[in-house]
Amino acid sequence: MHYEIHGNPDAEQTVLLSSGLGGSAGYWTPHLAALGDFRVISYDQRGTGRSPAELAEDYAIADMADDVLELADKLELTHCDFIGHALGGLVGLQVALQRPGLIRRLVPINAWAAPNAHSARCFDMRIALLKNTGAAAYVAAQPIFLYPPSWIVANGERLEADLAHALAHFPGEANTLRRIAALRAFDVSARLAEIDVPTLVMASRDDSLVPWTQSVALAEGLPNARLDVRDFGGHAFNLTEQAAFEASLLDFLQQPA
Repeated sequence: MHYEIHGNPDAEQTVLLSSGLGGSAGYWTPHLAALGDFRVISYDQRGTGRSPAELAEDYAIADMADDVLELADKLELTHCDFIGHALGGLVGLQVALQRPGLIRRLVPINAWAAPNAHSARCFDMRIALLKNTGAAAYVAAQPIFLYPPSWIVANGERLEADLAHALAHFPGEANTLRRIAALRAFDVSARLAEIDVPTLVMASRDDSLVPWTQSVALAEGLPNARLDVRDFGGHAFNLTEQAAFEASLLDFLQQPA
């Protein structure tokens, strides 16, 4: 897989960033300056961006965790702090289960431990768009699920550039559908007690894709978690409320492990 190392390559603390459904390392670019004191690793998930692959029909979150573990072995990581947005948060939970001790701190952002009816409806709609209308319509609809309406209105030029880039690097219908199927099948609700690492569960109440109550349930099920919920920002509140997000994140990462 394609990966990048940013920040201070000699720092003792390594932060590993895992993106959501889009899978691109570029999702984290706005946060690299704030994380500059750490050794920061981002990567394009298998079957997306600069990590081309044809995903198996039964590709699962556990396979995505295996990909991370393969990367960790290549980089000789004995421990890291793991930050994952949505699907990336699921990968972090799975990594913590598959290799206890690798993750010192975990930050799942608008993630979940089990499927829910609202998100299922949203993904039904996105799948229908992709199958019946094509990649352009699928990509064009993404902001509706990611951002608050007021933010979309105020950031039209930025969004157009982002959407053009997303369409140009679209991973294909088959891979996208298999990645959606993987996140829809994910359910570790019965195993949360096994993940005892310090965890900051972050969410936004106005997330239109994943109900913030899923983060509440996730935090309640983890033995060493605290919940950070804000009122505004949408599914990608780390971008729409970047300064506040980074302040909370850095406060957590700088605490003793």
